[in-house]
Amino acid sequence: MSKLDTARKSLAERLTLPIARLLSITPLTPNAVTLAGFAVTLVAAVLIALEYFLAAGILVIVAGVFDMMDGALARLTGRVTKFGAVLDSTLDRVSEAVLLLGLLAVFSGDGRMGMSLLVGFALLGSLLVSYLRARMEGLGIEGREGWFTRPERVVIMAVGLLLAARFDYALLAALALVTAFSYFTAGQRLYSAWKQTRI
Repeated sequence: MSKLDTARKSLAERLTLPIARLLSITPLTPNAVTLAGFAVTLVAAVLIALEYFLAAGILVIVAGVFDMMDGALARLTGRVTKFGAVLDSTLDRVSEAVLLLGLLAVFSGDGRMGMSLLVGFALLGSLLVSYLRARMEGLGIEGREGWFTRPERVVIMAVGLLLAARFDYALLAALALVTAFSYFTAGQRLYSAWKQTRI
């Protein structure tokens, strides 16, 4: 595990542990928290499509909190399951996709082909990063390498949405960053896979 990934995990644990302790005394299960976060993301995607970017940005942050909480709650309560991990990973991918599809609806409706293509490249890049990790770990090698993973993508998209009402190019900048750094991270993971598997 890289130092950056260790730092991410340490920060996430510090942020989530107090809330996870509160949730552990409620009937909420980790899977319920996962589904709740996904539901919030769906609402955010609808708001994006309707161009309520500020509200959507706030909900993306809320959904991100849910996304961190499900794993923390599972570990704290001893309810870590393989299905829970599969459900969480699956809905993470769908969540990113629906947010970008909301933006695609906005840009395609306005006839902005360049922005629509950028959304497509951002979606492909984010899925590629996640796929590489899953494929590498499926082969039994470390797949967490990379500067720009899901938490960073979520933060950048949320900031872009929050600033979109005041700054015309906020969404362009956010999508450009997500796209560029996603492909860079995919390259880092491919290089890591090559290093770990070369003879």
